[in-house]
Amino acid sequence: MGTGNYTTVKEFIILGITENATACVILFIVFLGIYVVALMGNVSIIMVIRSSPQLHTPMYLFLSHLAFVDIGESSSVTPVMLTGFLKKGTSISVVGCIAHLCSAATFGTTECFLLAAMAYDRYVAICSPLLYSTHMSPRICILLVGMSYVGGCVHAWTFTGCLLTLSFCGPNKVNHFFCDYSPLLELSCFHDFTSEIIPAISSGSIIVVTVFVIVL
Repeated sequence: MGTGNYTTVKEFIILGITENATACVILFIVFLGIYVVALMGNVSIIMVIRSSPQLHTPMYLFLSHLAFVDIGESSSVTPVMLTGFLKKGTSISVVGCIAHLCSAATFGTTECFLLAAMAYDRYVAICSPLLYSTHMSPRICILLVGMSYVGGCVHAWTFTGCLLTLSFCGPNKVNHFFCDYSPLLELSCFHDFTSEIIPAISSGSIIVVTVFVIVL
């Protein structure tokens, strides 16, 4: 079979973490509690920052966007995982699975870039306090936030573009708790070297660059 978006599989079955009924109940309660607390905490952070003029500074601007991205990332993965604890095998359409992967990759990558921007912000505040207002002007802050979102979207479309070139015509059971790229790659009936190496290079480069900036 040649390359191309030739899809005979109409939906995927996400197997989840475990099939043990007792473990599923325990994990459902634990992860639901963590998800609710994280959701409420991030929403509270955004509301407090937005409603307090004294918090309208670069640091809290980044923090509010980090909270928003964290909500998006956790909401992209956790509901599917929780559904998997309630019933054996969660079905999701191919289009939904691709959208699921794109959403998780976008928010996850954006979070990495935002953490790097926050590290730079704290570096300027500590090492160059007299030049802080110049180096971290509102224009620069908006530019850094915008570049973080753009970088997340570009990286996500790298995964999505490679995924759209795959053909699924065999098994449709994803051995994972959400639509991740590697398990989907294993299910494809044909894929070339490009679909393996491009996402790996993209992810590796982003991790190395952002971690380097944070450590520096």
